[in-house]
Amino acid sequence: MTGLTHFDAKGDAHMVDVSDKSVTDRLAVAEGYVKMSQQTLEIATKGEAKKGDVMGIARIAGITGAKKTSDLIPLCHPLPITRVAVDLVPDPALPGIRISATVKTTGQTGVEMEALTAVSVAALTVYDMLKAVEKSMTIGEIRLKLKEGGKSGRYEAP
Repeated sequence: MTGLTHFDAKGDAHMVDVSDKSVTDRLAVAEGYVKMSQQTLEIATKGEAKKGDVMGIARIAGITGAKKTSDLIPLCHPLPITRVAVDLVPDPALPGIRISATVKTTGQTGVEMEALTAVSVAALTVYDMLKAVEKSMTIGEIRLKLKEGGKSGRYEAP
């Protein structure tokens, strides 16, 4: 199982020991979207959803998701997150809502999973807030866009 850090020599899953890693500034940016009809997008952007402010509630949900990542993903370390920013931008060309999350910490392991979780939870919240209007919405292309810090250095998606 070479190269897979969450498995020991026997192939059993384990939490990676990061105690010997250097403490460095870490940053991760993830992105994704919720695709919907133009009519549903208008309901979301005009604040006409029956459940309330779609973008505001999804932003808070994404921030909460980042903070709860180690509770959701079994082998993630709980981290002292120093910043979470979740942005939701209506995109009429999609049509839908584009979501990005930026997460920072100073620590011994990265925050990629926290950024990805933030986008995922924000997208699921958008779906939940609007599903009464459109059940056929799709959540897509959730990915790591940028990662900085740590031994592996910088990664930027093409």
